Amino acid sequence: MKEPTPLMRRFRRLIEAKSDSELEKMARQSQDITRRHFGKTMRLFAPLYLSNECVNNCQYCGFSRDNPILRSTLTVPQVVAEAKHLYDLGFRNILLVAGEHPKFVSEGYLQECIDALKALIPTIGIEVGPMEDEQYRELVDHGAEGLIVYQESYHRETYEVLHTAGPKKNFHWRLDCPERAYLGGFRRIGIGALFGLADWQHEATALATHLDYLMRHCWKAHFSIAFPRMRPHAGNYQYSPDPQLSLSDRHLVQLITAFRICFPQVSIVLSTREPAELRDSLFKLGVTHISAGSQTDPGGYTGAGHEDLHLTVKGRRVELSEEESSDRATGQFEIDDQRSASEIADLIQQQGFDPVWKDWDPAILAKS
Repeated sequence: MKEPTPLMRRFRRLIEAKSDSELEKMARQSQDITRRHFGKTMRLFAPLYLSNECVNNCQYCGFSRDNPILRSTLTVPQVVAEAKHLYDLGFRNILLVAGEHPKFVSEGYLQECIDALKALIPTIGIEVGPMEDEQYRELVDHGAEGLIVYQESYHRETYEVLHTAGPKKNFHWRLDCPERAYLGGFRRIGIGALFGLADWQHEATALATHLDYLMRHCWKAHFSIAFPRMRPHAGNYQYSPDPQLSLSDRHLVQLITAFRICFPQVSIVLSTREPAELRDSLFKLGVTHISAGSQTDPGGYTGAGHEDLHLTVKGRRVELSEEESSDRATGQFEIDDQRSASEIADLIQQQGFDPVWKDWDPAILAKS
C-alpha cells in the first residue's frame, strides 16, 4: 500500500476528534477559503427524475429491483413538461436522474431527452448507471456537460453485502466511472459517498483519496463533492445502530470544513436530504451548490407520467389493480427540506449570498 500524500495526512488530521474551539477554527477557515474562491454566491439546481426502473438490488435504495414500488418512465414530452416547470421556477441547472434499466431507459433515450432540453436548459447533468467512455462522449456531443456518480460505499466488504444483484455489484466498474466520463469529455464531475453504510471516517478518507487522484489525473474537469446521508425510503433498509456508521451533524460540519480546507477550489453540494434548520446553518461554512424544491419521483413536479404507473416483476411490467392505484410514482428517498425554490433563494439572499441560477451558456464555446 502506498504511503499517504502530505495532503491526505493533513486531511486525516482534520477529521480526527476535535474540541469545540478547534471545530470553530476550522469553520472560520473554511468560510474564508470559500469566499476567496467562490465569492458570496450560491448555485441552485434541481434533480429531474426520468425513471425509477432499475435492474440493481441495492439494500439502501428505494428504487431497488425487488422493491414492490410504483414505477414509471417519462416520455420525452413529459420530461420537457417537467423541465419547463423547473425553468419557470428559475432553474437553469438540471440534473437528469434515472435508475439503471436498459429495457426502460433504453439506448438513445437520454440523448433524446438532452436534445429536447438543451435549447431551454443551459446546464444539463446526468446521474445514471455507469457507461463506457464512448457512450459518455455521445452524451456530451448531444449537450450534457456534468456527470454525478456516487460510489455509495468505498468499503469493499460493505459494498459487496449491500449490492446483491445487477451490474452495480462490480465495485471497480463504478469506481472507474469518473475517469471514463472525463475521457468522454465531461467538464463537470461530481463524486460522493452515502454516509451511514460504513465507518464515516473510512468513507471520508477514501472519498478524499479518490478526489485527490482524480484532480491530478483529470485536471481539465471541475469536481464537486457531496456527503448525502441515509434517509427513509421504500424497502426500509436498517443499517447498524453503531454510532461509528452514522455521520452526526457535528461530523458533517467537520467533513465540509475539512474538504474545503484541503480542496479549496472544489464545489461542495448540499441537498434537500438535510433538514431545513441544519441547511441554513451550513450554507455559510463552505457549501457552493444546493438543490431546492426537489422531488425524487418521476413526474414529481407536474404529475407527468402518473397515468402510466405500474409494478415491475422480474423485468416485466405488471398493471396495477384498482386497490393499488395511486397518483404518483415512488420516490427514491424522502426529502427533508420541503421549502420551495423561491423560499430558498430568498433565504440565501437574507444571508448575504447571491443566488446563481445560471453560470454557463453554450455560447461561451461557440466559435466566432
